[in-house]
Amino acid sequence: MSEQPSSTQPSSGTHPAGTGHKHEPDDFAVQIADSVESFVLAVTEVAKGDEPGSVVSLLLLEVSQLLLAGGRLGAIEDVVPEDRFEPDAGPEPDGVELRERLAELLAPIDVYHEVFDPYGPPEKPSAFRISDDMAGVVAELRHGLTHYQEGRVSEALWWWQFSYLSSWGSTCTAVLRALQSLIAHVRLDSPIGAAADGADTDDDGLTDEQLEQQAGDLMAAELGL
Repeated sequence: MSEQPSSTQPSSGTHPAGTGHKHEPDDFAVQIADSVESFVLAVTEVAKGDEPGSVVSLLLLEVSQLLLAGGRLGAIEDVVPEDRFEPDAGPEPDGVELRERLAELLAPIDVYHEVFDPYGPPEKPSAFRISDDMAGVVAELRHGLTHYQEGRVSEALWWWQFSYLSSWGSTCTAVLRALQSLIAHVRLDSPIGAAADGADTDDDGLTDEQLEQQAGDLMAAELGL
């Protein structure tokens, strides 16, 4: 793609970044920053709990949109900041309240399981929490957003690209699978543990809330929690 110049990205967390030269962002940087800021604001609003019945659907939408921005970051050539050391982005926001609010809203379905690396050696699925994952992703995105808002555009893009490839990209992919699976079970009236042979479940009389509760209980039982 022609949106970023060709360069070589460092292979570790220590990278050539630094004093923070300030430049006007190009269209690509503006679009990525808008996607990042939109996700952070949306998840923060969801966590307030004003629409508890729509939490899963809203998170599904927001995570899907963020992964589109992540895909664009992954598809471009490596971004290299202009300076040698990363400038101090200031104190990191405390994500505890966001995590706790999401955990409360998602209590029946917060825990899910996922294989960390589909190309790695066979391994047992590990347990994760959507609330932990979302709070962690928001924290990583905010770090880059601070650089962007201070005018350090190349540093922000480097951070978002690096953290997408090393962390939040795989995290969001796993969360998306969990949310999509839950939505599918609810919409298809097929609770987790139901027969997968197309048996009719239309007459079980469960509401969406009961299906979500049953799904969460069965997930927890499977993981021995």
